[in-house]
Amino acid sequence: MDPKAEFKCFVKANIDGLRADTSLRKDSIDWLRRTLFHQYSYNHSWMDRPIIQYPQDMIAIQELIWQIKPDLVIETGIAHGGSLILSASILALLDYRDAVDDGRMLDPKESRRRVLGIDIDIRAHNRAAIDAHPMAHLIDMIQGSSIAPEIVAEVRKRAAGFERIMVILDSNHTHDHVLAELRAYAPLVSHGSYCVVFDTVIEDLPAGIYPERPWDVGNNPKTAVREFLSGRDDFKVDEDIEAKLLITVAPGGYLRRR
Repeated sequence: MDPKAEFKCFVKANIDGLRADTSLRKDSIDWLRRTLFHQYSYNHSWMDRPIIQYPQDMIAIQELIWQIKPDLVIETGIAHGGSLILSASILALLDYRDAVDDGRMLDPKESRRRVLGIDIDIRAHNRAAIDAHPMAHLIDMIQGSSIAPEIVAEVRKRAAGFERIMVILDSNHTHDHVLAELRAYAPLVSHGSYCVVFDTVIEDLPAGIYPERPWDVGNNPKTAVREFLSGRDDFKVDEDIEAKLLITVAPGGYLRRR
């Protein structure tokens, strides 16, 4: 067996062991719950832009982008723009790799790859910071509700012609909103790619932990995912990712299109 294949087998065995360790998985969700009160997810950045995310999920996203090699990444929810920058930076590395493989000079302005972010309220200082970032040449933004018919139509129009598409949903976390996003954007995901639904962990946390928010246990991204997947087989939860990460805000939310 060649070293690369041997190492993949080693990692698979690790993941299988983690999946079977129910005690460790419980400890992981307990740890995550305790960090929420410290607003842990606000502590991190990517290329100098705040990214309100857990590092384990940041690693998973870059792994998926490098693996899938998408031409377009669609993201709902922008905030400070850190997630857009993360996606764009991996796309830029894919462009660089393609240029090296082709034996040509890289011209960033000629990239066919894009990140498209949608948010109901793109604050002026965040938009200015994203526009001024070195990764800005790969990023487009649309302001408006991600489930508004005109916004969905615009996204679909912009997605036309892209061969490989990945979707990340991280905006309003209510059941109805996420379900509407899934129905609008999951059909754009290319076969073998992913629709990642963040904050499904809300269903696994104590009720009332977000008293100022409209979502809670029974009304959140995980309940939306369950309804979306019911009776269909074109998407499947990638349980290996959750087992590998242990700590994730998206348990059951990494959806791979068959």
